[in-house]
Amino acid sequence: MSAFAPRVFSGVQPTGNLHLGNYLGAIRKFVALQESQDCIYCVVDLHAITAQLVHEDLKSQIRSITAAFLAAGIDPKRHIVFNQSRVSGHAELAWIFNCVARIGWMNRMTQFKEKAGKDRENASLGLLAYPSLMAADILLYRATHVPVGDDQKQHLELTRDIAIKFNNDFSERIAAAGVGTPVQMGEETVNGYFPITEPLIEGPATRVMSLKDGAKKMSKSDPSDLSRINLTDDADQIARKIKKAKTDPDALPSEPAGLAGRAEADNLVGIFAALSERSKADVLSEFGGRNFSEFKPALAELAVTSLGPVTGEMRRLLAEPAHIDAVLKDGGDRANEIAEQTMRDVKEIVGFLQ
Repeated sequence: MSAFAPRVFSGVQPTGNLHLGNYLGAIRKFVALQESQDCIYCVVDLHAITAQLVHEDLKSQIRSITAAFLAAGIDPKRHIVFNQSRVSGHAELAWIFNCVARIGWMNRMTQFKEKAGKDRENASLGLLAYPSLMAADILLYRATHVPVGDDQKQHLELTRDIAIKFNNDFSERIAAAGVGTPVQMGEETVNGYFPITEPLIEGPATRVMSLKDGAKKMSKSDPSDLSRINLTDDADQIARKIKKAKTDPDALPSEPAGLAGRAEADNLVGIFAALSERSKADVLSEFGGRNFSEFKPALAELAVTSLGPVTGEMRRLLAEPAHIDAVLKDGGDRANEIAEQTMRDVKEIVGFLQ
């Protein structure tokens, strides 16, 4: 038995316009990871219908996410880029994982409580069970690592719980099928089929908050377009949004400790730091003591310079939907080769006739 081959999996939902937070918190990291890892990047369109069943523009949103991947620098020939619904193994494995996971595990999911709100009895079953689908997304490819933000850490823990329970419940059959791999679970090494996926924790200054409210995360669903910088915004739109971004009347501090209690100031400094790949301390050493009337134009210029090539390439790609569709088909075919082997193994382990 050999150890699992290192593999990174991550996905982005095709709902709403991608924005600066998506770029800094996820997509730019995807680009960096592909230099050292075997990567699979997925547009998770099955997840998109859990909270809202009917979408007028789902196809265009799928293409938009794919265009962002490609425009940012993800290489679809070296790695795999595809949309989730092309590979039936995601839904097949999710059903098996629905039977592995416990209802109590799902009821503890913070994101379900937030999205369902007070009317949880009217929420879709898909919204409750979608962490099982997320686990299937990852484990269908036996991915060893997943880049995660704060809002997904709990779901990755659930993925690990599902893998552990499956490995334990079927340990003898995994061994009998000859498809096991040594898996470290605590102090014990067991014969398992699925890896216990590890998180790739985000670096500093990647949690981008709303430009209108520093206490809220930048969101595709915010009704105010001024709250976010979309990846399709042009230079004038970016500059206008930064100019209108909420701030306070005080000058910037000279050290990060001075940002405490100043959510909007902290957010803008964090954006500058992330775009320039510097620390907040380094940014404040340059701008400390200066007013936002001086800082905002510098931030706008940096944002336009950093995002301009990505937004321009996105527009070019979106004008060629046939090319995007070809990328997704090729990626889907390659993903399916891996997924089909996993499902053959899983069906043998569970005991289905094939």
